[in-house]
Amino acid sequence: MAQYEEFTIDQGADVAIEVHLVSLDGSTKNLTNHTVSAKLKKSYNSDSADTVNFTSIVATPATDGKITLSLTNTQTDALKPGRYVYDVELQHQDSDNNTIIERILEGRAQVTPSVTR
Repeated sequence: MAQYEEFTIDQGADVAIEVHLVSLDGSTKNLTNHTVSAKLKKSYNSDSADTVNFTSIVATPATDGKITLSLTNTQTDALKPGRYVYDVELQHQDSDNNTIIERILEGRAQVTPSVTR
């Protein structure tokens, strides 16, 4: 089950979110051979044209269990103020070469309007 978090995005500003992942036993999650993806939408039912993709990377070294999600100021400037939904997924191949996708984070983001534009 994904962790639920709410955060604020300032319209027209660069955004970087660092996520630290731990395993059930409390140890740092090893993200070797994992990829990460994250998307932001106005609503769950928004079409793909209204989807904003975060730049999503597993930080080096992958054994530190950190991922970084970011949006450029150009991307956030194009967002209309208001409430959005997002989620973050990890993907890797298991020992049988099956693709495993795990939603690790989800929630709402509030975009606040910019005065200085």
